[in-house]
Order: sequence, then C-alpha cells, then structure tokens
Amino acid sequence: MSTREPRTGDAAATPPPPAPAANAAVPVPVPTLGLLPTVGGGPAPERADAARNRRKILDAAARIVAEDGPEAVTMNQVAHASGIGVGTVYRRFGDVSQLLWALLDDRERQFQQAYMSGPPPLGPGAPAAERLDAFLDALVDRVRAQRDLLLAAHSAAPRARYHSGAYRVMHTHMALLIGELRPGSDATLLAHLALAPFSPDVMHHLTVEQSLSSERLKAGVRELLTLRV
Repeated sequence: MSTREPRTGDAAATPPPPAPAANAAVPVPVPTLGLLPTVGGGPAPERADAARNRRKILDAAARIVAEDGPEAVTMNQVAHASGIGVGTVYRRFGDVSQLLWALLDDRERQFQQAYMSGPPPLGPGAPAAERLDAFLDALVDRVRAQRDLLLAAHSAAPRARYHSGAYRVMHTHMALLIGELRPGSDATLLAHLALAPFSPDVMHHLTVEQSLSSERLKAGVRELLTLRV
C-alpha cells in the first residue's frame, strides 16, 4: 500500500463518485488531498528533498496559524517563513485553501482510521446505530477542536469541502450506516443532509456565537435524526 502525494488541483479535478444504491454495499472511494493511502498502482514515493520542502512549508503555515490565526496565512507569507520559493509553494499546494486543508491532513488521517478500522463503537464491530452515534459525537469533537482552521479553509473556498477526500470518505461511511439502519432509503442524500450541520460556518455560529457545548450539540444531532421515528 503506497501513500499518494496530491497534485495541485486534484480536489477540483476529481469528479465525485457515482451515487450508490440506497442499501447497496458501497466501496470506499480513493480520497484526494492526501487523505488515506491509495490501494496499489500509486505513484513512486516522494523524493526526500520534495518531502523536506513540503514539511517546511506545512510547518511554516502551522506557525503562522498558531501565532496570528489562519486568516493571516498567505502564500507569500508562507514562502518567506519557510525559506522556500513562492513558486514552489504554489506548485505544491495551489492556493491558500488547499494549503489550509493540507494542515488538517494528519488529524484527518487519525479520525478516518478510527472510524474505518479502530475499535468499536466508532470502528467496525458495533451495530450500525451505535456506530452512527459514535461517529457523529466524534465529528462534533473534531470540528470544535479545529474550528478556526476549518472555517478559514471553508471561507477561502466554500465548495471545496464537498470535493475533498475527507468529506467524500465521511459521506460514504454515513451512507453505509444509514443504508443498514434504513434499507430502501435514499442513503446517499440522507448522508449529505446529516453532514450538513457540520459545515464549518454552521459549527462556528453554534459554538462561538451561540456558545453551545459539545454535549448539547451531540444531543441535538441525535434528536434531529429521530424527529420522525
């Protein structure tokens, strides 16, 4: 299994996967933006010098976020802070939105591994209802923890979220669980609607402007999904 290094524009160029049948088994799509490794046939591993440059760029961007917030990140600032030419920064990451999403990559890998192969109830081995509750709870925690960075990436390119590897893998996971719980339902659509409240701008409004706690958000999401049961 090899790790796929993203190319500039992958998120925009990769078309969404075909809609699965409501209760059919859905293969996990190959994600973009470096999220989860591809299976076989991937490109050769990244050269050592390219990997070092990528690390310098990400470390510089992380320092800017920590010191001044994600809104302070610009490609020129990152190039200056990393000592890497601005042309190289653009070639590696395309724009600020893709760079900010790349900063989220390590945490996203951990989250994906937890719900795809970790211990139950978040991972395999628990009933679908328990896994769905655990997934939504973990998603609340993740979005709250990375609220500012997620909001900045979303603000830079609002539609990019729906073409990112992170969203596509989460959506497929949700559709599978919903299909198990409600055979014959439009699981693909319901998964999109269930993930809609986790848009960074919505979560920012609820957690910052409305000051809602994680516990209240988790309870609200569960209640929303059972309104017409």
